[in-house]
Amino acid sequence: MELEQPQQTQKNTPVKTPWRDRLGEIPFSLTYENNTVFEAMEKIARKTPRAIAFDFAGKSTTYGAFLRAAERCAAALDAIGVKQCDRVTVAMPNCPQALELLYGLSRIGAVANIVHPLSSEKEMEFFLCDAGSETILVLDAFYPKIAAIRNRTPLKRVIVTSIADVLNPLQKIGYALTEGKKVKKIPRFDNVLSWHRFKALGRKREAPAAGTDGAAPAAILYSGGTTGVTKGILLSNYSFNALAKQIIATNPMFTPGDKMLAAMPLFHGFGLGVCVHAMLTHGGRCLLVPRFTPESYARLIYKDRCNFIAGVPTLYESLLHNKEMEGKDLSCLKGVYCGGDVLPIELKKKIDAFLREHGAPVQVREGYGATESVNACCLTPPTEYREGSIGFPFPDTYIKIVKPDTEEEVPLGTDGEILLTGPTLMTEYVGKPDETAKALRRHADGFTWLYTGDLGMMDADGFVYFKGRLKRMIVSSGYNIYPAQLENVFDACPEVERSCVIGVPDPYKMARPKVFVILKPGFAKSEATKKAILNRAAKSIARYAMPKELEFRDEFPKTQVGKVAYRVLEEEEAAKRKVN
Repeated sequence: MELEQPQQTQKNTPVKTPWRDRLGEIPFSLTYENNTVFEAMEKIARKTPRAIAFDFAGKSTTYGAFLRAAERCAAALDAIGVKQCDRVTVAMPNCPQALELLYGLSRIGAVANIVHPLSSEKEMEFFLCDAGSETILVLDAFYPKIAAIRNRTPLKRVIVTSIADVLNPLQKIGYALTEGKKVKKIPRFDNVLSWHRFKALGRKREAPAAGTDGAAPAAILYSGGTTGVTKGILLSNYSFNALAKQIIATNPMFTPGDKMLAAMPLFHGFGLGVCVHAMLTHGGRCLLVPRFTPESYARLIYKDRCNFIAGVPTLYESLLHNKEMEGKDLSCLKGVYCGGDVLPIELKKKIDAFLREHGAPVQVREGYGATESVNACCLTPPTEYREGSIGFPFPDTYIKIVKPDTEEEVPLGTDGEILLTGPTLMTEYVGKPDETAKALRRHADGFTWLYTGDLGMMDADGFVYFKGRLKRMIVSSGYNIYPAQLENVFDACPEVERSCVIGVPDPYKMARPKVFVILKPGFAKSEATKKAILNRAAKSIARYAMPKELEFRDEFPKTQVGKVAYRVLEEEEAAKRKVN
């Protein structure tokens, strides 16, 4: 499928300049097929059935075996009543069952509603209700949360699996004696379907053909969008397949069989689109990591001789101080990528020095994107780095900088809001037409542009620079945390009159949330009160987003129109930490 290009009349839209021609093998435009996520994987699986698709817990799975497993999963989904366009929730870490279900859903034309498995009960309830999901696949360790909210959601079918389901007999014994001991047994009377019983339903059965339609919805990922309120982002098959092709095109050093360390989670567009789908549609090999620890991550890199690694800044920060990496040879690396958060300049310098010291012939390449574009749309070139730059847009992706919330472009070298257009753009915010209309706007050039809510700049050569977020959002270890959501939880506490959440610097997570609280009359500013508030809030806030620091205030600074001036709190906090 040929993709039209915006007319080259914009003041700061990158064009095919002489400098860009120096990128050599990286094309300016690509041709895309109109197929589904499953069909894109199926094509390479039938071509190279004996090649390894992924590794997990020491076991390798070939493309041929994975294709058969996904097809059987599709047949099982049909057997339990999942139909085309149904939304099935996947609350799983990076493991074989999750991949089988994701591609099985695509096989029958259903939509994967992919959520963070560590989400709180209230968050999980929201995800299920927002998507209208009647079916969920969940790890046994997280099942109690589903059991607690099931009657308040549309759920009809709960499929429960365990990491032990894909381990060999010896590994199962070890798992049962360690991690397995922490998992609560599911009551016999609970209406759940085990993974093995579910897969058995697909035996000697063939799922109905869903048809080929790249424009059909493939997945829902969650983000705060441009307002900080959680939204389901509907992405098409075409979006994922286009991104996969762009990833390979911007990495001409890739060859089939190369290993990608897939530690970024599947509920993150970076993890699903870049680390998994791009590999599985081009003959790559994914090393699935269900749970990140600095030690295990380091060990996988050098023991398995990974060719590509991707992660957030905190992941690389942990590698720099990891004793596992002392004296290890990393000459196997072809690509090292950082995204999901701003990569501090000093940290990049340290990472590059670390890579050189360990024999890696590459430097870290910073990427940029939004979940509304499957989380990747821009990447620094393999051979050139400009301080603070996030590089060039992918093939067929265009970026322009405008005065925030307008169509008026600013001159090159001037800060403004980053807008982007290309083949990976979302279809919509689920159930939110007004929010969709604000984010996706058709311009005079005839193209629909995504308003990212991010501040940036473009130089004369087309290099893009990310300056920060216009929207109020905290990025902690690559996870998006939305203050307004946390404030709603704290404001609901009986002791709290008003709360305000801001992001404060953190040496490891880059940023973390801190909450300021004004107490209701009659409550003392004591450690007991503080503990009571935090304990109550923790029941409704995911662990990764939960503030660990609470400060009492008598009043909040206000803007001229009476709103809480959270930026003043940020400035006060920054000044306090600078003094300390």
